Amino acid sequence: MVVKVRFVGSLRSSTQKNKLELNFGKVVTVKEVVDRLVGKIPKLKNALVDIELNDPRPNVLILVNEKDISVLNGLETKVKDGDDLVFIPIIHGG
Repeated sequence: MVVKVRFVGSLRSSTQKNKLELNFGKVVTVKEVVDRLVGKIPKLKNALVDIELNDPRPNVLILVNEKDISVLNGLETKVKDGDDLVFIPIIHGG
C-alpha cells in the first residue's frame, strides 16, 4: 500500500522534499503516517508535533484527499492505498 505525502511552505524547506511516498503493509491511520514521517525524517518532529500535546494538529493542517482531518476522524482517519496527504504549516503570531 502506497501513501503519497506532500509538504507545503516551511515544511518543504525543512524536509528538502516536495513530496514522498510511504509504503505500508495495511490500511493505517493519519497518526501512524505522522509517526513514520518523524521516524524517517527526525527533524520533522519539531515542525510537525506539538511537544506539550504530542499532537501535530496545533502546528499543521493535515488534508487527506483534499479534506481536513478535522471533518473526518482526526488522527484516527484511515489512510488507504493511493491516498494523498498534504501537510500545511500553521503560522502563529502575536
